[in-house]
Amino acid sequence: MVQTASREARGPLTQAFFDRIAAVAEGEKLKACIQCGICSGSCPLGFAMQYPPRRLIASLRAGVMEQVLQSNTPWLCVACYTCTARCPSAVGITDMLFPAMREALLMQGVGVPGELQTALENTFRHGNPLGEPPSKRADWIQEVDVPVTDLSADPREVDILWLVECYPAYHVRAKETVKALARTLHALGADFGVLGQEERCVGDSQRLVGENGLFEMLVEENGKTLDRFQFRQIIVTDPHAYNALKNEYPKYGVNYPVQHYTQYLASRLEELRPMLGELNHTITFHDPCYLGRRNGEYEAPRQLIQAIPGVTFVEMERNRENGLCCGGGGGGMWLDSFAYEYAKERLSEKRVREAARTGADVMAVCCPNDLLRFEDAVKVVGLEGKLVVKDIIELIDEARKG
Repeated sequence: MVQTASREARGPLTQAFFDRIAAVAEGEKLKACIQCGICSGSCPLGFAMQYPPRRLIASLRAGVMEQVLQSNTPWLCVACYTCTARCPSAVGITDMLFPAMREALLMQGVGVPGELQTALENTFRHGNPLGEPPSKRADWIQEVDVPVTDLSADPREVDILWLVECYPAYHVRAKETVKALARTLHALGADFGVLGQEERCVGDSQRLVGENGLFEMLVEENGKTLDRFQFRQIIVTDPHAYNALKNEYPKYGVNYPVQHYTQYLASRLEELRPMLGELNHTITFHDPCYLGRRNGEYEAPRQLIQAIPGVTFVEMERNRENGLCCGGGGGGMWLDSFAYEYAKERLSEKRVREAARTGADVMAVCCPNDLLRFEDAVKVVGLEGKLVVKDIIELIDEARKG
């Protein structure tokens, strides 16, 4: 591990940070930083950070972490993974460095933005960051016109366990994507069920904001819940849940086959294709950080969009591994006011302007964070009536019904 000032010379925040780094095997990789600056140049919010990643690591080596930890830097990372993906030394900036700083601040109760604290408390108490009761998690089932098995009430064996996740289950706009996916799965004859009130947040964003204890609690609770049901595979609505179940849960012994819904539908595209009618749209697509850059899945969403007859597909200037983050990852959904104070413009606003420049009339997404943030951004930047944000599954559902 990088050594700086002696233990006695470190302040309490710095010591808490070093204790966390020492507990992570990847902490040793901090020594490999060559100070090339790719991380700072790649960070979409580096310009607003008092200590962008390269300077952050240099400060760590110089033994001045206390002032870094009390700066705006720890809370401006949106965990887009660009710095880590491009780092020539494979330093774990996203998964190790920023969560360690945040955990130190959370442990000491120093400088934690209020909206983040509320989301974490809601997750602990209610199993979701919105603070909604578990009893209402499956209320959307009553609004859809196809049968959906709620396994909390009917614990039968199913082929597919669908983890809906929090915003899609509760948020009035995101629920439309859930109903569209339920109709599509039903049309394909899929044998699927949801956990209903038994479901809890998967917790990937809570992990990345430094609440490792909360994340481990969610892993334990969710692991026990999953073990009680019989299914062949999991599909998820949210790329962040996909990342956690694929890459993080197995570290704790919770290991199940998992696909993002676009991957599952792409695997059944030959069955789905004959169901699709024509849509007269020019569509551009935003790659979710946690499906694309994080997990290398770029083709499945594009295959689904391009399978719809009548669609013209256009790429944004920044696409695939170079795509711009929506700003909602790594707790960004709960740090919006904090980030705006320093950046003065949301990443989502930059991204919808980029989408509009393609000439598209539809901006397609496949992450609930993207859907909610881009819809708000369209209104803020004056693109209403010119650009519509839709989840891919809504386009599939629209084409299928048409």
